[in-house]
Amino acid sequence: MKLDARRIAGFLADPGDSRIVLVHGADLGLVRERAEALVASVTQGDNFRLVEIPREQAQKDHGLLASEAATQALTGGRRLVRVRNATDALAKALQEALAGPGPGIVLVEAGELQARGSLRKLLEAADRAAVLPCYAERGAELAGSIARVLRELGVSADPAAVDWLAARLGEDRMVMRRELEKLALYVGPAGRVTEEDAMASLAEGSALDLEAALGAAVAGDVTTADRALESAMAEGAASVQIVRGAMRHIQRLHQARAAMEAGAPLKAAVDGLRPPIFFKARPAFERALSLWSLPALEAAGQALLEAERRTKTTGIPDETIARAAVMSLAREAVRARRG
Repeated sequence: MKLDARRIAGFLADPGDSRIVLVHGADLGLVRERAEALVASVTQGDNFRLVEIPREQAQKDHGLLASEAATQALTGGRRLVRVRNATDALAKALQEALAGPGPGIVLVEAGELQARGSLRKLLEAADRAAVLPCYAERGAELAGSIARVLRELGVSADPAAVDWLAARLGEDRMVMRRELEKLALYVGPAGRVTEEDAMASLAEGSALDLEAALGAAVAGDVTTADRALESAMAEGAASVQIVRGAMRHIQRLHQARAAMEAGAPLKAAVDGLRPPIFFKARPAFERALSLWSLPALEAAGQALLEAERRTKTTGIPDETIARAAVMSLAREAVRARRG
């Protein structure tokens, strides 16, 4: 059977009488994490209850997995047979393992597998098999995982910090875990992660300077915008990164401004943005909302799309185009403020 995300944690803690467990998906870090959790729950840390079989060997000897799963562990208890990097070529061996005797469990790890492939078709239809898909988490699911991992590491986190982390982590579970381990060390045992802590621990200097430059630009603070943009470029911010960052900033302003046009108060319009605005950037963002109309934001978005195109198709230096794009936002905000 195929398990949905809500059942996976409970299953890993107690796989019941399952004979085969397939853990597969595009997020190989999550595949590894879930496989390790199953190993721990089945073997209870007893290495005599764990045996690893190379995939090629299992494919050649179709009865090997069934035989290993039926063998009693030297120290007693349930045995776990592990096969990594599985492909559809392993289907015949797993078919024999499904029918074999003994209480042992076969753990199969794989990357992304086709739904119509022989491995998934066999195991998703089998009563004594479980299939655990592992894909990059999003939204509330990812935020929940981040909060859970931080608790495992002995720290807690403000909701705003979790939202900030969820907007930047999640493509690979192992990378996410390493970054959260670093963050837990930063705040110390039993510490509480704030949004500022998360930014200080994880964000690169160029990213922070770029956010400051864009916030100042749309609020009409030309001097601060120019200085922060210079710092971002010195830290290695790429021209396309700058232009795309500006487009995202304008999109968020447009979303909040549209909410205000629909009747939402300024505070509610800003509070509704996800990920939330960093508290230090909020005053500039709110000032910008008072300066920019929806048509002006739409025009700025089109200008930034054109600037991105020019970075790829003209002979003008990319840095010149990116700087001009950000400064044009600042000039427009100054004109709106004077008008």
